[in-house]
Amino acid sequence: MELMILIVYTAICVGIFKLFKIPLNKWSVPTAILGGVTLLVSMLLFMNYNHPHTKLATQYYISTPLIPHVRGKIIEVNPLKPNQLVKKGDVLFRIDPTPYQAVVDLRKAQLVEAEQNIKSLEADYLSAQAKVTESKVTITQTQREFERYRKLLASNGVSQSDFDLKQREYLSAKATYESNLATLEKTQGLYLSKIDGVNTIIAQAKAQLDQAQFDLDSTIIKAPTDGFISQNFLKEGMTATTLPLRPVMTFTHHQDKLFMAAFRQNSLLRLSIGNEAELAFPAIPGKVFKAEVIDILPTIGEHEVQANGTLYTRRFIDENAMPLVLLKITDERIDEYDLPYGTSAEVAVYTEHAHHLAMMRKILLRMNSWKNYLYLDH
Repeated sequence: MELMILIVYTAICVGIFKLFKIPLNKWSVPTAILGGVTLLVSMLLFMNYNHPHTKLATQYYISTPLIPHVRGKIIEVNPLKPNQLVKKGDVLFRIDPTPYQAVVDLRKAQLVEAEQNIKSLEADYLSAQAKVTESKVTITQTQREFERYRKLLASNGVSQSDFDLKQREYLSAKATYESNLATLEKTQGLYLSKIDGVNTIIAQAKAQLDQAQFDLDSTIIKAPTDGFISQNFLKEGMTATTLPLRPVMTFTHHQDKLFMAAFRQNSLLRLSIGNEAELAFPAIPGKVFKAEVIDILPTIGEHEVQANGTLYTRRFIDENAMPLVLLKITDERIDEYDLPYGTSAEVAVYTEHAHHLAMMRKILLRMNSWKNYLYLDH
């Protein structure tokens, strides 16, 4: 691009010199050369600032290490081809469900037993209520007799032995009433104790059954979203564990083609969401694809600090950190190419400032794209 500008400028100078018959001397020739250099440098400087460019761009993607929730022997593996697209919910592999099915059956039996126990508790509760009512009537009668005999004893109407007998009957009835009342409070606490309208004994049994059912369902590992498995080394007979450092597969999510580009901090005042951009790929020489700036990350990762025992030095500040810009390709032609996730790219962003100089940036980007045909690896 610079050479083309110099050639055009040289042609214009030659034409002016011949048209106006300007003599070639120590003043005219250096002036023309200095003017060309000044023009070229000025245009490049304004273009670099107003239309940022970087070769540090790549497509990022999200993957999930698949770690089973339960431990067990692998009994079935979906014979997926590498990078074969699967739908959300498709079965990837299965773990032997025998021990977990046994726990589910046990919890179901315990739930039925708990429901039967609640019926027994209800009968005990009603029986305790009846006994309290009966003992309350008895204690009232014996207390009345006891008070009557006390008055008769004072007037020598009954003997001391008869009075002692009524006193023992009253105290026995009182003890029976208090015992029945305690039994009622105990059975009432067990029978009427509820969570969200469900008896706590049944709620506990249901919770244990739900946990057992969850473990059983976890023996079937399914695709979390649409995506693919790049490398599948899992075989039947292997043992899957729940250790976080031992994933059995890595699942790559199917996602939009988003690119992250690192720009100089000098360009921050000229970068904004919605700017037009173009990408050139080393994998696709001679072609440029339109894109759009959709976000500018508000943080720079190189200067992140966390609470720890490390003392930061000047090297933490000296690091030449670059802000990251998120771009999305809007050119539908990109679908014609089966580019792998993580592809590198070269990015140019065009702003509304000095818009006439954007043509220079576009030409330079296309020239760099054509240069991707040339490399000397052998």
